[in-house]
Amino acid sequence: MNKIKNYINGSISGISKDYIPVQDPSTGEQISEVILSNNSDLNKAVENSKSAFMQWQNVTPLKRSRIISKYKEIIEKNIDVLARLVSSEHGKTIEDAKGSVIRGLEVVEFATGIPHLLKGEFSQNVGSNIDSYSIRQPLGVTAGITPFNFPAMVPMWMYPISIACGNSFILKPSEKDPSCAVKLAELFSEAGLPDGVLNVVNGDKFAVNNLLEHNDISAVSFVGSTPVAKYIYETSAKFGKRVQALGGAKNHLIVMPDANLDQAVDGIMGAAYGSAGERCMAVSVAVAVGDIADDLVDRIKEKAEVLKIGPYIDEKSEMGPVISREHKNKIENYIKKGVDEGANLVLDGRGFKIQGYENGNFVGPTLFDKVNENMTIYKEEIFGPVLSVVRVKQYQDALSLVNNHTYGNGTSIYTSNGEISRHFTSNCQIGMVGINVPIPVPMAFHSFGGWKQSLFGDHAMHGVEGVRFYTKLKTVTARWPDSIKSGAEFKMPTN
Repeated sequence: MNKIKNYINGSISGISKDYIPVQDPSTGEQISEVILSNNSDLNKAVENSKSAFMQWQNVTPLKRSRIISKYKEIIEKNIDVLARLVSSEHGKTIEDAKGSVIRGLEVVEFATGIPHLLKGEFSQNVGSNIDSYSIRQPLGVTAGITPFNFPAMVPMWMYPISIACGNSFILKPSEKDPSCAVKLAELFSEAGLPDGVLNVVNGDKFAVNNLLEHNDISAVSFVGSTPVAKYIYETSAKFGKRVQALGGAKNHLIVMPDANLDQAVDGIMGAAYGSAGERCMAVSVAVAVGDIADDLVDRIKEKAEVLKIGPYIDEKSEMGPVISREHKNKIENYIKKGVDEGANLVLDGRGFKIQGYENGNFVGPTLFDKVNENMTIYKEEIFGPVLSVVRVKQYQDALSLVNNHTYGNGTSIYTSNGEISRHFTSNCQIGMVGINVPIPVPMAFHSFGGWKQSLFGDHAMHGVEGVRFYTKLKTVTARWPDSIKSGAEFKMPTN
């Protein structure tokens, strides 16, 4: 049985003797086991990261950029390897896995511009013969706690920018699919990253709490569910850390009567059922405005019924399994609750079986119609291939639904009306907005982050926001000796 350990100081490492199974979601079978790091493992990682930071912070941004550029090239050569690691442990299709690696790679590419991104500001003669300027400096040892649904992309939203800024980084990936994180760290070493600048520690909540409470860790980044994000935020703040914690979502896609319905349905299909709905930017609520609802539901049902579901090794698969048996049961319980609370179950994905993969964690595409805002399936994040259609009479009702929901991660509107789209963009209380785009995930040079219960902390991820999060601002006011007048001044200095 393959044992997945930690990656510390440029090599595979593991002190703890405790391991838990890693399973293939398509078969339900154990394929490896991953270490549950103990105190010795975690302290080793932190001490090593501290030592590496002392040297790395003094490496020029241009030299850091060259190493990251080399890393980009190596990842490009290993996309197939990384994608297969993602698919084998998560279950998503190979093409979906490749896409997620590429979206992470775009952040690596963004980080190569760090010499420009770290430039400060300068003002001459803010006072008589006095200049002022600002610089951004690294924080120290930083940490990232990442979810199972994107074992390549989300870690790469964090550590490339942190490391480019001069920090060292400890990555704690999900214990459900840990192999990709270790491989990414090995490839960074191959690119020339000094040992210890990126360390990977595997484990469960014990490891998380150890990182949150450790005095030598300056900042924590997290992506996951809202209850855990809130816990990460509160605990990290309690121990004096900077924190960005991205939580859950209930993303609405509004379909206006004047929308191109074919495009809207195609967008909904990919956004609701792609990656088995296990995306924080998945569309889980379609809001049908006016008399478009019947046609919309019929077309979604028609396409969902022929969706190709299967294991990642089948090149024809469009949707794979969900991550675990426990999560499959949770999703199916949500479907039951939707029926019990009166929603119209148009398509039922419960009990889905594939010949030869009877023990896989498959849930078929599920479609509810006539859902209202008081139902559990509307209020809570399901994180599976379950789409709810809510019918409203007019645009303002749809906008109210979006703005009144607890979550504020992403939203989209399909319309041909520029006035409506502009109003929606300006007035929806959501962090990321799409206009005729179903999954409005920003590119690497913009920043990713929601509002309300979808983000805890002041900074979104990657882009310029990422650079600001992983650095601290210092402002210098300078005057040179030959311009200093004798005698003390006791009043507040002014121009």
